[in-house]
Amino acid sequence: MNKFYHMPTKIIMGDNCIAGSSGLLAAMGAKALIVTGRHSARINGSLEDVTAVLTSNNQQYVIFDKVMANPTVECAYEGAAFARENSVDFVIAIGGGSPMDAAKAIALLAKQDIKEEVLFSGSYAQEVLPMAFIPTTAGTGSEVTQYSILTNHKAQTKTSIASPVLFPKLAFLDARYMAALSPSTTVNTAIDALSHSVEGMLSVRAGTISDSLAMESIRLISSCFGAMQANSLEHNMREKLLYASTLGGMVIANTGTTAVHSMGYSLTYYRDVDHGRANGLLLAAFLAFVEKSLPERVKTILDCMGLKQVEEFSALLDGLLGEKETISAQEIDSYSARAINTKNISNCIAVPGQEDLVKIFRDSFRM
Repeated sequence: MNKFYHMPTKIIMGDNCIAGSSGLLAAMGAKALIVTGRHSARINGSLEDVTAVLTSNNQQYVIFDKVMANPTVECAYEGAAFARENSVDFVIAIGGGSPMDAAKAIALLAKQDIKEEVLFSGSYAQEVLPMAFIPTTAGTGSEVTQYSILTNHKAQTKTSIASPVLFPKLAFLDARYMAALSPSTTVNTAIDALSHSVEGMLSVRAGTISDSLAMESIRLISSCFGAMQANSLEHNMREKLLYASTLGGMVIANTGTTAVHSMGYSLTYYRDVDHGRANGLLLAAFLAFVEKSLPERVKTILDCMGLKQVEEFSALLDGLLGEKETISAQEIDSYSARAINTKNISNCIAVPGQEDLVKIFRDSFRM
C-alpha cells in the first residue's frame, strides 16, 4: 500500500503573529467574512487583533458570530447566505473547532450551490473562498485539515464534509488567546488533540511522516499532564499544547480517525458530552482492544508518554476527566450499532466488531 502525506496550509506561529504577518491577510482580498462564536474571540483579544490588521490594511470585513458549539448544517447554510449577500472575498475563522468547522462549510457553500441532501456526498467542485484560521483552543487541529464536521440532525450524528479544497491557506498560532481558557476546556481540547495523534497511529493509513508528527504531538501533550491536573499551565506550556494540536491535525489530515471518534459522536449528539471529553472517555479502552493484536504498536504510543501499561494511561485520563457520566446498557447497544456502520471502523489497524464496541463502551464506563 502506497503512503502519502499532504498538508498545503502555511503556518505562522508565535506571539502577535497576526500583526507581524499583516501582508499575508492583505493578499487574500478586499473584504473578509469573520466567522466566530458569540463571546470568546472578543474576550481573548483575537477578534480585536484581526480587525486591527484588516483596518490597517484598508480591508473591509463583516462578522458572522452565530456559530454554536457543534455547528449544524443549518448554521453553515445561513453563514454561506450571509457571505454571498455581503460579497466577501475570503473567510477568517476565529475560535475552537466549532467556528473553524463552520467556516469551511461556509466557504464552500458560498461558492457552490450544493443541496443539503448531497452536502456530505464528497463530490465538490474546486471553487471555495480562501480561508485564514486562528485557533483559540488547542485541540481540534482544524486549521490544518480538509474536514468540516457538522451536526447532522437528519442522521442524528456528526457528519464530515471532506475535500482537499477545504484546507485553509493560512493558520496563525498564537497561544496568548488561550490564557484564560477554563481548566475543563483546556483538558478536553488537549485530550482531543491527543486522541487525534493516537488514533492516527492506529489507522491503516498511518505512515512514517504521520507517525513522526503523531509521536511528537503525544510527547508534547503528555509533558503537560501534570500542569493540566494542577491547573498551573504557563504560557510556554500553552504554546506546546497549541503546537501539538496542530501536529495532531496534520496527522489526521492524512490518516483519518478511528472507532473512537465514531463512538464518541453519539455521546456528543445524544448526551451533549464535549467532543474531546467523549474521545478521552473511550480512548484507553480502545487502546486496550488494539493491544491484544498489536502490542508493539501500543507500546510505541505508551513509550511516548513515559508509560508502561494501558492501565496507567487509563488512570491518568481518569484523573484529568474526573467523575464519568452514567450510561445505560440500552444506550451502549444503540451507540455501538450506529458506530459499526461508519467508515472509521475499517480505518482501524485492528478492526472491531459490534460486540467489541459494546465491550469498549462498557469498559470505559466501568460497567
